[in-house]
Amino acid sequence: MHNWAMESDTVIGEAPFTAEVLDDDYDVPAPHAEGPDEEALPADRYLDRELSWLAFNQRVLELAEDPKVPLLERVNFLAIFASNLDEFFMVRVAGLKRRIATGIAVPTNVGRAPVDVLSDISRMAHELQARHAACFRELVKPALDAVDIHVETWSDLAEEDRDRVHELFSQRIFPVLMPLAVDPGHPFPYISGLSLNLSVRVRNPKTDKVEFARVKVPPMLPRFVALPDNGSGRTRYIPLEDLISNHLEDLFPGMEILEHHEFRLTRNEDVEVDEDESENLIQALEKELLRRRFGPPIRLEITDDMDSVTLDLLIRELDITEQEVYRLPAPLDLSGLFELMKLDRPSLKYPPHLPTTPVQLLPSEPNSAPDVFQAVTKGDVLLHHPYESFATSVQAFLEQAAADPQVLAIKQTLYRTSGDSPIVEALIAAAEAGKQVLAIVEIKARFDEQANISWARKLEKAGVHVVYGLVGLKTHAKVSLVVRQEKNGDLRYYTHIGTGNYNPKTSRIYEDLGLLTADPQVGKEVTRLFNELSGYAIEKKFSRLLVAPRYLRKQLIKRIENETANAKAGLPSRIQIKINSMVDEAVIDALYRASNAGVSVDIWVRGICSLRPGVPGLSENIRVRSILGRYLEHSRLFAFANGGDQEVWIGSADMMHRNLDRRIEVLVRLTDRRHLREMSKLFDLAMSDRTSSWHLEPDGTWTRTSRTKTGAALADLQDVVMREVSARRRTR
Repeated sequence: MHNWAMESDTVIGEAPFTAEVLDDDYDVPAPHAEGPDEEALPADRYLDRELSWLAFNQRVLELAEDPKVPLLERVNFLAIFASNLDEFFMVRVAGLKRRIATGIAVPTNVGRAPVDVLSDISRMAHELQARHAACFRELVKPALDAVDIHVETWSDLAEEDRDRVHELFSQRIFPVLMPLAVDPGHPFPYISGLSLNLSVRVRNPKTDKVEFARVKVPPMLPRFVALPDNGSGRTRYIPLEDLISNHLEDLFPGMEILEHHEFRLTRNEDVEVDEDESENLIQALEKELLRRRFGPPIRLEITDDMDSVTLDLLIRELDITEQEVYRLPAPLDLSGLFELMKLDRPSLKYPPHLPTTPVQLLPSEPNSAPDVFQAVTKGDVLLHHPYESFATSVQAFLEQAAADPQVLAIKQTLYRTSGDSPIVEALIAAAEAGKQVLAIVEIKARFDEQANISWARKLEKAGVHVVYGLVGLKTHAKVSLVVRQEKNGDLRYYTHIGTGNYNPKTSRIYEDLGLLTADPQVGKEVTRLFNELSGYAIEKKFSRLLVAPRYLRKQLIKRIENETANAKAGLPSRIQIKINSMVDEAVIDALYRASNAGVSVDIWVRGICSLRPGVPGLSENIRVRSILGRYLEHSRLFAFANGGDQEVWIGSADMMHRNLDRRIEVLVRLTDRRHLREMSKLFDLAMSDRTSSWHLEPDGTWTRTSRTKTGAALADLQDVVMREVSARRRTR
């Protein structure tokens, strides 16, 4: 499972917007770049990264609360919020608890003790979960009722409905259920992470003895059960746990049902593998994945009507604290609302958008297949997904390479991909055709480990050279290289470098950039990079690439300092950064010094931002905006005025310790003037006061600005880009 803030194999409507933002970043802060003004920077110049993440999820919740958003999309945002928060607890909160339990004294990014941050997280998470539940019950559910989509409770059902549901329960649900008693002969059962459960207290009328039992709500059954048509024309559902609760007599015949309540447990599901001690990484990881199921509890969600006897039992048996208990109105686990997005009600969703084929890749003759190699030879092609099709660009590039007899080799990084990936199938086809194929498979991609292990083994069986990257580093770069022998006998490199995964599913809802190029310099540098990933090369500096962990932070700070120097010299200076997360202290401090020198700094961030904008004497020249909508803003973009000779870079790296210190990341420089203008236009649109966005205030609060003072709606950036990309296709 994944979410919005995290990069994932899943899509919105199946699971969420988050796995990237939540990777563990608990280490010593990055070294600050040296500078004469270092001592002048105040100690409280950073925002807490955990609270900043919760603020991101609050922005997701605000979309669910917005009546202007299509109704089923609001339902979807409710599910995304829930799924995001699950992962936040499983990774970030679990990490804090682990540090507290082991006595690790490393403070958080703002210098606070983990126990204090955990207290703030608990307070804010309790508030947000209560607000989330209220949004469903008081805003979204009544709106669904108004359009004849009903999430019913048992008390809503007429007697005729109950008879029909009883038959459904007997045939499809009862055989799957497994009630587990708790008594001296039956110890308290293991409660798996994120499972929905019923606590049941029963009395034996013969002995008058009260017993406890647990019933797990089967995760393989629909979370919301569609009710039989009663001729009303309404779409009706009932939560599965509500249906089970009202048939407990069938599970405990002859017993008196005293109490029954819902509860849900979240466990630490992080995975740790010591690569230095593991001769076989896959076997070690598989063993660790089994251990993940038994991680310690970190959150207990209960319905607000649970009695004290049951709660005390759960707290004692699960070894959990009162602070970790979340009382909420039923139903729990609103991530199940993803199921409602499957309804065929287009008027309640965002209007459909059909991605276009990039103009440069359109075939010259109607009904003919595009020749990606020929198009790229004419010039670099900048891709913008999902406005432009992944299938007819990146996927077509690799499929053409697999089928082309002139292609000698394909080299590819794979971080997350879909379960039915045409990218993987293209690599297999290429290997079976006798081409040299190298796949750098990152099997440590959080929550996709098992899927990536499966794909790695399938690739190996087909003859693909599979490498699992470098010890201690995750390979997060998004790079493909095709080596082709041209008709004159020369070898030519064709390269794709992107900001998003090679995943056709998420490419339809993740906003990403990519560059297709036949530039020989890029090809040679990417070849050297792959040699480093698969062999023992010790790489030197690149020219058109910036690569982490060795050079990326240093080179970005060098460019920020160059803007600082240009501002002091009266030369053109400006910094624009589009990012998922801004946490790295050294980069933030460099941006503060640039601001103090008069550089205009614009930051467009999706998730976490530890930088404080608009603070007098520190960051008054820095603006921070966030945009959320139908697509997940996922691309990374770095633009520098450079004294009038603009530099623009795109790639895979966020400004976090893990990206800059513990991952292989790649940025590529855009050189085509048309592409530079396109990126400048995109950024100006995002930062415009006429565009709907959230503004970050100096104290860490986010203010949504979606309407003018007269109440008119501000422009939706994604709608504007959608129209502009479609217009380019029509004017070709």
